[in-house]
Amino acid sequence: KIELDCHPGKLLLQFKYLKSVRSPFTFKHQSTMNSESTSSAPAALIPSSVTSNGSAVTASSNVEYRNASATGEIPSYDGDDRARATDFANYFCSYAQLYHQKQMLTDHKRMEAYYDAIMGNADVFRDKVVMDVGTGSGILAVWAAHAGARRVYAVEYTDMANHARRLVEENGVGHVVTVIQGAVEDIDPQSLEGGKEAMECNDGCIDIIISEWMGYFLLRESMLDSLIRARDKFLKKNTGLMFPSHTTMYFAPVMDEEERKTSVKEYTSSMTDWNDFVESTKTMYGVDMGALDSAFQREQKEYYLLSSRWCELRMEQVLAEPCMVKYLDMCTCTLEESRGILRGAPGSSFDFDVVGEDDDTASSSLNPMPARHAVVSGFSGWFTADFKSRTDADGSMAPKISHPTLLSTGPENGYTHWGQQVFHLLSNIPVIRGQTTRIKGELELARNKDNARLYNCRVRFSTTRRRTGEPKAAGTVLMNGPVIETVYQIP
Repeated sequence: KIELDCHPGKLLLQFKYLKSVRSPFTFKHQSTMNSESTSSAPAALIPSSVTSNGSAVTASSNVEYRNASATGEIPSYDGDDRARATDFANYFCSYAQLYHQKQMLTDHKRMEAYYDAIMGNADVFRDKVVMDVGTGSGILAVWAAHAGARRVYAVEYTDMANHARRLVEENGVGHVVTVIQGAVEDIDPQSLEGGKEAMECNDGCIDIIISEWMGYFLLRESMLDSLIRARDKFLKKNTGLMFPSHTTMYFAPVMDEEERKTSVKEYTSSMTDWNDFVESTKTMYGVDMGALDSAFQREQKEYYLLSSRWCELRMEQVLAEPCMVKYLDMCTCTLEESRGILRGAPGSSFDFDVVGEDDDTASSSLNPMPARHAVVSGFSGWFTADFKSRTDADGSMAPKISHPTLLSTGPENGYTHWGQQVFHLLSNIPVIRGQTTRIKGELELARNKDNARLYNCRVRFSTTRRRTGEPKAAGTVLMNGPVIETVYQIP
């Protein structure tokens, strides 16, 4: 029996903000937070025995159905039956629905990128053995067959595999595409074409691995783990190709004030409703629920204010040049790299200049982004995926990609079902006319310890202001702001 603990307010938020829901089912996140501290942090990013202000607490949760294996890995790798059942109910089951598949199949930016990457490079697919990890409806496998692949293994964990088999047959490529239902981690290489011989030579038997594995802000869902294990187990080491080949995560300050204020109003309304409930319960039934005030406030703050939001931003809402916070070469990236962004890691720091509106300095070479009169409502993250030739030293003999393709989920590319994840500030940062606001800090991304598919994101920064046009290093500092640290869930 798997019990889903869903909070009504959370569901409303997901349906309101997540116009396109990639994986709609989430377990209730249990964490230890300190609402009085500057840093309100789900326990995944702080030790379970210490809160963000140093006070001792007990372990953050005692989850009977934990969506992670005993070793903290995704359950499809080394989870027991209970962990795998939890993972299916919490993650995989949504992908077994055609309605959910249709949401992704109608994302035309996604579809165009994969179609162009496969069909535009038919020369590298011709007569090759291909594996599609997480095939879903099977459409990428069909395209690989159309591009001339000799054999395609389409791997799908859920019963969507049955629909994929039908799609493959109806599209006339059943003699090329073999649909395998199960976890890619469980497949024996010797069961695949050339697998036994490849193992004897300490090499893989797959020429190309294609997969649409990316989640919100790239890493959510942790499917990259499965892809890395499939690559290490099946891909030909020196000549194999990964589609996509490289991915990049971006981060930037944004103006999204209407939605930020909406979240604050909904939080305030929820707390007002709670106070009315406490009073009426005491008056009508003689029980004082006020003992639970702080627990309810902590819970609602986490739901309404400390969860990232799906957004479809416009370019003018991006207030500074986005910075790259993580770059992954799909042929060389490690499981450790897939787990997030460590504090102090390359790319984890950011330094943004948000220029206030001033006609005399709007075009200054010192300030490449347009000047504006705005407020900083928070930060946003998104990603790009490249389909291009191998760039690692071991891949010099791999086939070259003659028609590279880029898939971007950034504001400049319009709608994708991934959208952007926005992390709203509890209080906005005004942008002053004629002044440049510098926002300097660091980003940390780590998995929720009770659900290996989900992530928490810590943002720590401080702000200064100087007159626009003055150099960043030598300008007169007009204001020094305090260090602000907040930890968000990516639900």
